[in-house]
Amino acid sequence: MMTKLAVAAAVILSSVGNLNAQTYPARPITMLVGYAVGGPSDTIARIMAERMKVALGQPVIVENVTGAAGSLAVGRAARAAPDGYTLGMGDWSTHVVNPAMYDLQYDVVKDFEPVSLLPSAPQIIVTANSVPATNLSELIAWIKANADRVSYGTSGHGSPSHVSGVLLQNVTGAKFQLVPYRGASLVMQDMIGGTIALSMFPVTVALPQVRAGHARSYAITAPKRSVAAPDIPTVDEAGLPGFHISLWWGFWMPKGTPKDIIAKVNAAVVEALADPATQKRIADQGLDIPARDQQTPEALAAYQKGEIEKWWPIIKAANIRAQ
Repeated sequence: MMTKLAVAAAVILSSVGNLNAQTYPARPITMLVGYAVGGPSDTIARIMAERMKVALGQPVIVENVTGAAGSLAVGRAARAAPDGYTLGMGDWSTHVVNPAMYDLQYDVVKDFEPVSLLPSAPQIIVTANSVPATNLSELIAWIKANADRVSYGTSGHGSPSHVSGVLLQNVTGAKFQLVPYRGASLVMQDMIGGTIALSMFPVTVALPQVRAGHARSYAITAPKRSVAAPDIPTVDEAGLPGFHISLWWGFWMPKGTPKDIIAKVNAAVVEALADPATQKRIADQGLDIPARDQQTPEALAAYQKGEIEKWWPIIKAANIRAQ
């Protein structure tokens, strides 16, 4: 008798679950973003939210939860009900770098369900115009010959430019002084003024100054040239093969979110990234859209795993900790 009751209960629960999946979403979805309005993450989030509502049939509301290098928003996403109505947007910093620097109250892998990889932004190696090197090989040689007086500006402790600078030292053997700033714009300002010799910036930050002749570019940290800057060689072409650093974004949902709901949200992301108008808006930001086969939940999980395996040893060996 009890067995029959258990089977009946399981059938009822399964039917309810299927009904929920069929009617999902029945109300707006909240997209949590860990950075301020107007920044790169917020811009990507709003571009995606605007197009995803077409496929989902419900509004996707962007909520900016700032603080602790994006980890407050990620923590809130981890604690949210796994009902499909909380979508967390993270990036290379929140889902790779932060766990190596902070003692977090969540696990960036075990506490989330991956949804999809989003557009990425390679960096450009840039120097002040006063630097005499005309190509990347000459730049590395110049740094080695002037190690005691070469300064590299970072946009903050543990920032992409900071961690990238550490990797550049490790790979090339060139040493320079890492100088922290409170943002990339301040680094660029001092570089143009000649106070800072070099740094790495996302395409959208570097390109306007390079195009205006205020700074000099050497290579883009990607395996292929950027659509936004087709004249700038890749690091592979410039003589530093494999020095690939991409600032990337992704969507995750709380652990336990049903797979069919994950599939529906993923389909909305894929549809958005295939939309020509959305593609143009993303390209205008200097971002690269991942290939279609990299837009699956499994691909995001594999990509994040590879990034953690690559960056955690570098961060920990350099003793980069939260300040």
